[in-house]
Amino acid sequence: MYVTVMMIIEVESSLHRVGGGKYNWNPDVNFSDWANHQRFYSGDWLFFGFDRTNHNILQVNKTSYENCIDSDFIFNITRGGRDVFQLLEPKPYYFICGKGYCLKGMKLAVNVLPQPPPSAPAVPITPASTATTITILSAAFTAILTAFTFKAFIF
Repeated sequence: MYVTVMMIIEVESSLHRVGGGKYNWNPDVNFSDWANHQRFYSGDWLFFGFDRTNHNILQVNKTSYENCIDSDFIFNITRGGRDVFQLLEPKPYYFICGKGYCLKGMKLAVNVLPQPPPSAPAVPITPASTATTITILSAAFTAILTAFTFKAFIF
C-alpha cells in the first residue's frame, strides 16, 4: 500500500498596469520612474494598454534595450493593444516599442525578484495549540490510513 502526500503551494501574483494606467504604453510616460516605484515578483503580470496601429511591445535583451534595437527580439508581445506578459523567472526583463518610439522613451526595464516567503501565521503558536493541531492532524491521518486499509481488505 502506498500513500501519496501532496502539498500545494499557492503563489500570489499581481497585475502591474505598465505606466500606471489603462492605456499608458505611449511616449508621454517615464517608464523608468514608474518601474522604480514598483516591486515585481516571479509570477506577476504586466499589462500593456496601447494603440496597436502606432505601437508594439518587444521583449529584448539588455543591449537591444540600451540601444533601441528592434530586430532580433526575444518575443513580440503585441496582440490586440491590451496585452499581458507574465514574469515567470526572477531576473531582469527588457521591453521596447519598435516603430521608432523606443528612441522617444518607450522602453521598460524591470527587475523581477523571487516570490517572498509566505507571511507568518496571524495567530501566535503556543505549545497548547501546537499539541491540539498535531492531535487533529494525527487523527485525520489515522482515519485516512484506516480507510485505505479497510478498502485493501475488501478488495
